[in-house]
Amino acid sequence: MRREFTGWHMAVILVIGFGIVVAVNFYMAALATRGFGGVVVENSYVASQKFNGWLEEAREQDELGWTAEISRDSEGKLRVAVADAPGDISVSAQLRRPLGRAATTDLTLRSVDGSTFTSDEPVPPGRWIARVFMRSANDRWTQEMRLE
Repeated sequence: MRREFTGWHMAVILVIGFGIVVAVNFYMAALATRGFGGVVVENSYVASQKFNGWLEEAREQDELGWTAEISRDSEGKLRVAVADAPGDISVSAQLRRPLGRAATTDLTLRSVDGSTFTSDEPVPPGRWIARVFMRSANDRWTQEMRLE
């Protein structure tokens, strides 16, 4: 004995199918917004007005020719190797996790030999994004690098 396939049957299939799709989309959106804080500015309009100034600062920084490489030393401390920078620079760093909204950690680095700087305390294990700051007189240099 066969039952007739009616419009009600089709309506139930459509409602259940789209219900599953919508439920999965809401679930995935909830996971995405809870897990990643992203980069947020106070006012996107004001940030867009400052963008050209930030590009000019980046060009000036590139003209300095300074470079830096980061790593962890054998004790787990942050090590910054500086090249092509004057001898009177000061180096600092700010660490943050790549994901989430964890607080940042500020580090002051001490010179080991004039071109290598290390932090006083070891960096906790895991992945970090390090924003390195170098200053000398009126010149400033900043760059973000991954620390694994």
